[in-house]
Amino acid sequence: MKHALFAAALAAALVACATSPTGRTQLRLFSGSEMNQMGIAAFDEMKAKDPLANNPQQSRYVQCVVEALVRVLPPDWQQLPWEAQVFQNEQANAFALPGGKVGVNTGMFQVARNQDQLAAVIGHEIGHVVAQHSNERVSHTALAQTGMTAVQAYAGTRGATPQNTQALMSALGAGVQVGYLLPFSRVQETEADVVGQQLMARAGFDPAAAAALWENMIAASGRAGVPQLLSTHPDPQNRIRELAARAPSLAADYQQARQEGRTPRCG
Repeated sequence: MKHALFAAALAAALVACATSPTGRTQLRLFSGSEMNQMGIAAFDEMKAKDPLANNPQQSRYVQCVVEALVRVLPPDWQQLPWEAQVFQNEQANAFALPGGKVGVNTGMFQVARNQDQLAAVIGHEIGHVVAQHSNERVSHTALAQTGMTAVQAYAGTRGATPQNTQALMSALGAGVQVGYLLPFSRVQETEADVVGQQLMARAGFDPAAAAALWENMIAASGRAGVPQLLSTHPDPQNRIRELAARAPSLAADYQQARQEGRTPRCG
């Protein structure tokens, strides 16, 4: 039976290979629809259990940034039911889930000091969604645990039990809110940096702000309430150098966006 399961899992993996936005080969065992349903279920669970912020101005600010970024996504991604929620949490953190769900902690406003820096972190998180890193991670997690039986179990979480929901949110990357994060890999983080910085430039946000955001994160790490992103994202100094080096190559996209009227005025 174990051999049969392994063979089935291997066969599924061979036919489920895909390519990331940077040309990297990925394993994706789930359809976009399945991943969207998982992300929406996880987001609903978080909104039901985690404290929500009650500040309309912050909500409008985040929604404005998300909408500006979504407008430059490929059409299929634009059609998702995008939703932004601010959580009352002093940890500087943000996330995005399949299905078009974006969460930002109130602590992020202490680190992202203007709309460009907020677009940098939200663009990065949307980059994870566009690059389908959650699909890749859930697929690897399922196969690593118990082969195709786990794949089927994950696919069935549309009617999730509390235990399945916890495992699912961990695999999706939503665990930062509830204490059981499974971090993205370094390769995925770098890929999300690339995609996110491109998105912000094309949306009319200054791509140089991505490096400034991470400088603020490092500065905040010496104070109380260490940014959660610093504990899960690798090599912040190296990341700053890469983001700063990439920004000049995106200047043309940024200038074109501004010339075409994409001039966000979010906050």
